[in-house]
Formats: sequence, C-alpha cells, structure tokens
Amino acid sequence: MEHSTIKLRKVQDYLWEIPREGKMRVPARIYATADMIDAIRSDNAPVQAANVAHLPGIVNYSLAMPDIHWGYGFPIGGVAAFDLNNGVISPGGVGYDINCGVRLLASKLSRHDIAPKIKNLVDALFAHVPTGVGSKSSLRLSDEVVRRAITGGAAWAVKQGYGSQEDLEYIEENGCFEGGDPAVVSKRAYERGRSQLGTLGSGNHFLEVGYVSEIFDQEAARVLGLELDQVTVIIHCGSRGFGHQICDDYLSVMNRAVQKYGIELPDRQLCCAPIESPEGQEYLRAMRCAVNYAFANRQIITAWARQAFEEALGMGSTKIGLRVVYEVAHNIAKIETHSVDGKKMKLCVHRKGATRAFAPGAAEIPAAYRSIGQPVLIPGDMGRYSYVLVGSQVAMEQTFGSTCHGAGRAMSRHKAKKTARGRAIVRELEDRGIYVKASSRRTIDEEISEAYKDVASVVDACQLAGISKKVAQLKPLGCIKG
Repeated sequence: MEHSTIKLRKVQDYLWEIPREGKMRVPARIYATADMIDAIRSDNAPVQAANVAHLPGIVNYSLAMPDIHWGYGFPIGGVAAFDLNNGVISPGGVGYDINCGVRLLASKLSRHDIAPKIKNLVDALFAHVPTGVGSKSSLRLSDEVVRRAITGGAAWAVKQGYGSQEDLEYIEENGCFEGGDPAVVSKRAYERGRSQLGTLGSGNHFLEVGYVSEIFDQEAARVLGLELDQVTVIIHCGSRGFGHQICDDYLSVMNRAVQKYGIELPDRQLCCAPIESPEGQEYLRAMRCAVNYAFANRQIITAWARQAFEEALGMGSTKIGLRVVYEVAHNIAKIETHSVDGKKMKLCVHRKGATRAFAPGAAEIPAAYRSIGQPVLIPGDMGRYSYVLVGSQVAMEQTFGSTCHGAGRAMSRHKAKKTARGRAIVRELEDRGIYVKASSRRTIDEEISEAYKDVASVVDACQLAGISKKVAQLKPLGCIKG
C-alpha cells in the first residue's frame, strides 16, 4: 500500500482509523492527538500499520500507539493480535531486539543526598556496566551456562548471586518466560550471547539516575512506593546480539514458510508462519530464549548498579535500598486471553515498541499492585523526563491491554548527527544539571533530545485516549549510554 493511498479518518478524539480496503482483513487504528497526526503520516508508518492488517488471522484491528514510527515490517509502536487457530506469528512484529524492556529501581535516598556525588556515581556506573556497540561483559560463559540463562532468565541470575527472590516478584513473567528451548537456538546466537550478558549495548539503550519530579496519582504512587525527590534508576536494554541473531535466523525460516504455506504479503518484511505450524512454534521457543536472556541481562546490570551506588556513595545496601519497582518488556509476542465480541479468546499478541498495560485486578500483575493496574514504564530522552503509568480497563477493551513504550524517534540518526554538529551536547546537558557519560561521541549526537518526540505528548495522548494513566514523572540527574 502506497503512502499516497492511505486514508486516515478521525473515529473519536485521539483515535484515527485507516478503513479496511483491498486485501486488508481488518481496519488499522492509530492513537494520536490531532497535533501528532501530520508528523505520523509523513513518516510513512501508517502504511506499515495498514500492511499488518493484511496478515491472516488478525483480530479486530492493526493497532499503533502515539509513538509510532517506521520499523522493520511492523511499525515500531505496533500491536497486533492473532487467532491461535488461523493466525500467524511474525518476527517483524517483535523486532530484532527481543524483549527490549525497561526496569525501574527506587531508592531510599533523595536527590539532595546524591547531588554532590552525581559525577562520581555516574563514573562508577560506567565502570561497572559495559556499554557500547559490541560491548563485552566481564562474564565469560560456556554454551552450557548460556543454556541455563536462556531457560531460567532473571531467576537464573538470582541463583548466581545477582539480586534476591524479591526482585523476581516485580518483573513481567517473574523474570522467566516458560517454554524456551535452547535446542532451536543457532550456534551463531550462542557465540554472540557468551560475552554480552550484563551489557547495555548502544543506541537508545541507557542506565539513568533520576528522581521523582512530579506525582499525578497520589494513591498509585503510594502503592508503588514512589515519592517526590526520591532517587530512581531506569535500565533500558534488551537481548543484545543474542536476540538479534535469533530474529535474523528466523526471518530466513519465515521467508521459506511464506512460500510453503502460500501466504500473500504486501511487504516481504512481514514474513511469518501459522502460529501452530512447526516453524511458528520453533520461533516462539527461540524467542522465549531471547526474552529470558534479556531478563537475565537486566538482573545482572541491576546487581552491578547496586554495587556502583555503594562504592560511589560510601553507603551500605540497606541505607540505599535500591528495590525493583517493576520491569516491562516492549518487544515481545505472548499467548494471552482477551475478550473478543464478548467471548474469551486465546490470542498471540505481538507488541513491538508497545507495553503491556493490564487493568486493575489482572492475575498477571503482582498482588501488591493489583488495586491500581499494571505499572508501565515509559522512558523519554536523556535531556527531558520519563514516566510511570498504570494500565486501564479501556486498554483491555480496545488495545489488548497495550499502550505506548517511549518517545519515538522524530528524526533519523543521520539527521540527529547533523543537528548536533558543532555543538557540545555533553556540556549543554551538564549546564542543565544532567551528567552524561558514553562510550562514543556519536551515540550522544544520535540521541540528542531533538531526535525524539516529546514523551509528555505521547503519554498525554494515551491518557486522553484512556489506554493508560499517568502516575509520576521522573527527571534525569545522570546517565550512561553506549
């Protein structure tokens, strides 16, 4: 489908629809404000949302969140659910960085406690947590140990001494996605996975020290244990080269499956296989291994971040109190039960650059949080702010319990570098009280604030549409990047 043929009609405030036409099986819907829609349209991402609507077994709508932008096959910010009986699974609907996700830690400290030592703290974090393209961990793992990590996830990491059982309670899937099968992972993926566990990587991945700057929902903040000026840590990373390799391997498998099963596609990047086919099931088992790799990765990084805090601040762990508030995945496919036309259905829900946002009462939410709904963690850019949200009943009814995942890029990396040319970005940030350390100047330039949409407008659009609710805003004090 060409950009020029896309018709977008306003369904209601903050919701737009591309009507079903041609071989689309369902309409496509985009959540956005009127101010956002022109920029979204110019990115061509609506074409991708419409293309996803062609896939067999898609249920209700092809959905896109306000942070939608162009991706591989599926748009980033895309959500699509498929009937298990006649639907498909597509690696492009999960993305290359399988289980890229966000973990939020909250401390017992206030920003005034760490302000004089923020540079020391960021330097210590940079020393403890490897960053950058191809960054290697201090851990050197055998294939057998990698196999244990990719079946055990964060629980495996805790058994190795990286954190506590309590951490696991506040991770999506409790940090271990059942059903991973190491036998369907390629030799090349193992090679890439051996040396990258406990690394941030590059691009938009980061570890940020910040503080709670604003509270919108006092009761939800109380339940989450968040208060004004409290020091927080956000960890944003994924499955590194291991997950990338699994995606690459299974794109080849799916390209063959498309021919085998006679699936007609508007874009070959949407290559897929029936969910219940051998190829579909094999991809799911391999993807779950990468999901667990990412869970273990963030758990190890958390342990190293706790060490860095103790060293830089000269305090014990009890006084610092860095506990896991929650951890979400935003590149994943899951088998979930949802209500469709009044009936319960098991669906394969693809979320690529979108976050699960289940309503209060859902059994999948930690018991301590069920009264408020699932916590949703939305990172912004390194110069502005991030948000904590909670899920809603509207999300359950309209988006298969999904909402946005971040700011979404507003310009390409190339354009961002041109915009940053001749500027001292690190100094600009430092002048605003934000200390940033990165393994390369290029990353800093590519990740300037202007490269991203204002995440406040993204979360506001989701709140106005009713698919998530704001709880708190977090502002950065210091950050490490690849």
